[in-house]
Amino acid sequence: MDARRLAADMRVQLHRSAGAAQRAVMAETDEASADFAREAEEATRTLEQDLKDIEPILEQLSYTDELRLAREFEQRFAELRALDRSLLALALENSNAKAQRLAFGPVREAADAFCDGLERVVRSASGTNALRIDLLAARAELAVREIQALQALHIAEVDDAVMTRLEEQMAASEAAARASLEELSSLLGPAGRKELDAAREQLERFAATHRDLVSLSRQNTDVRSLAVSLGNKRELTAACDAALVALQDSLAKRGFRATR
Repeated sequence: MDARRLAADMRVQLHRSAGAAQRAVMAETDEASADFAREAEEATRTLEQDLKDIEPILEQLSYTDELRLAREFEQRFAELRALDRSLLALALENSNAKAQRLAFGPVREAADAFCDGLERVVRSASGTNALRIDLLAARAELAVREIQALQALHIAEVDDAVMTRLEEQMAASEAAARASLEELSSLLGPAGRKELDAAREQLERFAATHRDLVSLSRQNTDVRSLAVSLGNKRELTAACDAALVALQDSLAKRGFRATR
């Protein structure tokens, strides 16, 4: 009865740990990820204690088949345990979520401030250069908005080569925005240049936060942890569960024979 109880609890703790680890991967905040990671670790420790307790019982009963099944589970669970350590470490980094928060926070604020500054530049323009100034300001704004659109793709991307191409596109857009500002500077009068300098400061703020975003996105911890969770972890968890089911079935048959 003790062996059957322990085997049943091992299965409960296995699924509890797997579920908590999955929630740690999907959590949107560092605090939530840490809470779920602790829950997964607690379930794992309970499972390990159950395993430590059941093996002497099986040895005492001379249940060699069940002992073999328990040790097979132990080997598979050791692989899962090692995978979980790396998975939860990635989940706690939350680099993609942090990059996303940058995109919708400081990066967007700087982009919006830059575009507002360009509008003031255009309003300050007059004379024969007004149309050209309007066009250059529109080009600079479009370049920054293109970078924002590409950032979303970069955050979600898992392939390094694709990320590199996106970074090249974003760098080209940033260069286009800067080139437009340089040409604007040559066309504007003193009042317009003051407004342009203010817009340029916002572009520098945007570029700095953009670099932080790309650095976080490059770490790709959320994407990588999700890939692990949906791939190797799922397979190993299923293998561990199958071993425990086999152990439970074998113990149940022992109990049936004892009743007979």
